[in-house]
Amino acid sequence: MAKAAVLTGIDEPLEIRDDVEVEQPRAGEVKVRMAASGVCHSDLSMQNGTMMAPYPIILGHEGAGVIEEVGEGVTNLAPGDHVVISWVPQCGQCFFCQRDQGHLCEAANTTMLTGGLLDGTTRFVSRGEPLRQMAAAGTFSEVTVIPAIGAVKIPKDFDLKLAALIGCGVLTGTGAALNTARIRKGDTAAVVGCGGVGLNVIQGARIAGAAEIIAVDMNETKLQMAKDFGATASVNAGQADPVGQVMALTGQRGADVAFEVIGLQQTIDQTIAMTRRGGQAILVGVPRMEAMVQVPAFLGLVFQEKTIKGCWYGSSNVQRDVPKLIDLYNKGELKLDELVSRTITLDQVNEAFETMKTGEVARSVISYT
Repeated sequence: MAKAAVLTGIDEPLEIRDDVEVEQPRAGEVKVRMAASGVCHSDLSMQNGTMMAPYPIILGHEGAGVIEEVGEGVTNLAPGDHVVISWVPQCGQCFFCQRDQGHLCEAANTTMLTGGLLDGTTRFVSRGEPLRQMAAAGTFSEVTVIPAIGAVKIPKDFDLKLAALIGCGVLTGTGAALNTARIRKGDTAAVVGCGGVGLNVIQGARIAGAAEIIAVDMNETKLQMAKDFGATASVNAGQADPVGQVMALTGQRGADVAFEVIGLQQTIDQTIAMTRRGGQAILVGVPRMEAMVQVPAFLGLVFQEKTIKGCWYGSSNVQRDVPKLIDLYNKGELKLDELVSRTITLDQVNEAFETMKTGEVARSVISYT
């Protein structure tokens, strides 16, 4: 039996259940004893209905742990290996993986749609019914079963609490800057939304060599954290028009690259507006299904030659980028310790959701050890 946090419906608090049965891994799967899981805004988006899910479902998708058991045919991983969990399993063989777009892997689509593993089924049972798992991960459980292609082996001496953060927030944020936007040295970047992912966009821009990084948020605590991660200027969107403030900071030109990391209609529009002619607006935040991008075709795009681009999982190749991020951390170029605002137990996960809503934290991290 394992303890897990289960979502039973939209806007319901997570139920902490200690009666969850975890099946053995099947062919191509591994069982992981979780060490840590970050509490990410996408978990909140699942709870509030921004992202739909089949219920009941174990949430959590940002985690790291130790492999306990491997299924038939798994040869690249073994019990005792330390792994980061990727919520986009990347097969390496499909159309997208062969084009270095593993973040769009066809195999991962099944897991997103069904709340199961690659065959559409799940390995959890509770109270006589199957439990789904978020994004082929289900890291809000002491033990989980995931596709082997969703496990990235890491050195055993690397702190698993920090490794957990790499699995989503760090890969998504830094990847948005390094992979999706491919920021060039000397660029000016604006980052709208300075939560956990936004902070990583900021440090990704810093690592890429951006000369100016403008942090935009309504929360002064977040704006201060943004400076610690590399922002060179801050804009409080609650005090004056953020577009006007960014334009003033860029000689009325606009940012070379502007990132939206919230997922609201208003901030999407603002991000596009603060992007310069010939620049890029990168949409990272997860919006509600009804949100729209509406831009005049000639004056908004053709004449201005702007690029509006979506960003999914930081355009990351996890087998390449996870080791790269660990190396950057070891060199002192990537901040991870500073992202951990609170270390909690699984029983405190609902409290972590509340603090995330208020913007008090960069990340709450569940420790299972």
